[in-house]
Order: sequence, then C-alpha cells, then structure tokens
Amino acid sequence: FKGEARRAGIPQRAIDRGLAGVSYSSRVVRLDRSQRSFKLSYAQFYRRRVSGALLSRGRSLMQRHAGLLRRIEQRFGVPPEVLIAIWGLETYYGRNGGRLPIIQSIATLAYDCRRARFFQKELIAALRIVARGDMSPSQMRGGWAGEIGQTQFLASSYVKYAVDFDGNGRRDLIRSVPDVLASTANYLRAYGWRRGQGWGPGTANYGVLRQWNSAGVYVKTIAAVASKLGSR
Repeated sequence: FKGEARRAGIPQRAIDRGLAGVSYSSRVVRLDRSQRSFKLSYAQFYRRRVSGALLSRGRSLMQRHAGLLRRIEQRFGVPPEVLIAIWGLETYYGRNGGRLPIIQSIATLAYDCRRARFFQKELIAALRIVARGDMSPSQMRGGWAGEIGQTQFLASSYVKYAVDFDGNGRRDLIRSVPDVLASTANYLRAYGWRRGQGWGPGTANYGVLRQWNSAGVYVKTIAAVASKLGSR
C-alpha cells in the first residue's frame, strides 16, 4: 500500500507519519459486521434517533449560530434547518463524533476482504489530509468506518468538499463549527442542492439528501427533522 500511496502522489513523510504504528483492529471488523439500525422501519428508526431534546437543542443552536448559518446559506444555498438536522442526527451536534483512530480503522477495512478497494481509496484520501496539514494522524479520531468530524465525512469527501470557513488556514471538521456546517453545505451543493426549494420526498433536494446517505430511513428522518426545526 505504501507503494500505491507514493504512486498516488502522497509525500513519503505523510505516508510514514500516517501509517506509523497502524495495526489490524478486530473491534472495527466486529462493528462492521454488526450494523442493524438501517434495517429498522422508518418509525422505529425515527423513535430511536429523534427526541424532544435533540429538536430543542437544534432550535437553540439555530438561534446561536444564526449569523453564521445565514452566511452559509448565502454562499451555498442550503438552509439552516437542513444543516442542523444533519449535524444533530450524525453526532448529536458534535458530542458523539467517535474516538477511534481513523487511519487504523480505514487501514483495517482496506485489508478486510469485503470492501477492500473502497477503503484503500479512503486510506489514500486520509493520507492526503495529513499531507496538506489539515490534521495530524493523532488528531484524526472518529467513527469506526473512518468518519471524520461533527457531520461524519469520509476522508474522500473531506478532501473534496471540506472548506475553511473560519479563515484560519485549515479545514477542521472536528473542532470548527463554521468549517463543519459550511463543508456540509458545500457537499450538498456539489450534489445539486437547489437553492430556495423544499426537501421533502419527491423533490430534487430529497434526491440530494440520498447522496448524503443512501439509507431510505435515514434520508426520510433528515427531511422530517429539518421540517420540524423550520416549523417555528
């Protein structure tokens, strides 16, 4: 893999730093084999993931970050309630982003036989993040499948769509709320989000949400939560 990374243009220093000490994680493989939540019905999934506290917290954050959300909508066309819904459902507004070492998780899945090629590409992308200085390997901690930050970007999406919206010269989807929300909006815009239009089932924007997550119950829940957040 190191040879493949070099051929992909990753500097040797980033390869050495990123892969130092990486080993196989049986925990990651176990988690990969035990996914069940997307097999629930929509009603079951909604009850499990959405609470009054999540909605209340979302409305509070919409007020707190109103100016930021307005600037993001002006630039990318994605309304606040959609971004807040995704933020809440992905990590409960940053509280549950995961603490597993991302590069080790991706490397394990790249070695595993089920989706090896997919995760080999993600591992290249993770090393690109290290190479361009957005995060060090030790800072890259997140979900078991290599999801990064408060809205759980895969490494390849991070490379393509992460933006430095707070202007500090780094794309930080773990600690910077402006970067998190603007990058999420940039992702949706890249997949064709239509400014000023709705996002319910049957709309073009609902199709864009399917690019965020292909699970039907998840997309329907994002749309429902966004509508509830925007109803007051």
